[in-house]
Amino acid sequence: MSDVINLRRERKRRKSVEDAKVADANRRLYGRTRGQKLAEMLEKQRMQALLDGRRLSSGAPSDESENP
Repeated sequence: MSDVINLRRERKRRKSVEDAKVADANRRLYGRTRGQKLAEMLEKQRMQALLDGRRLSSGAPSDESENP
């Protein structure tokens, strides 16, 4: 004969296993360490500073360039 199982417990166990699989997949896709986040933030700041340094003027003459 087969064993008698409680269906409510089995349903909860299966849901728990499925949730654990989803959580593991999310950790692999989106999880980053603190060091990785910091390195990415510093790289973005460096690139933004580099871009700002190469930005052209807005086209309007400034007061400093008009008065020699």
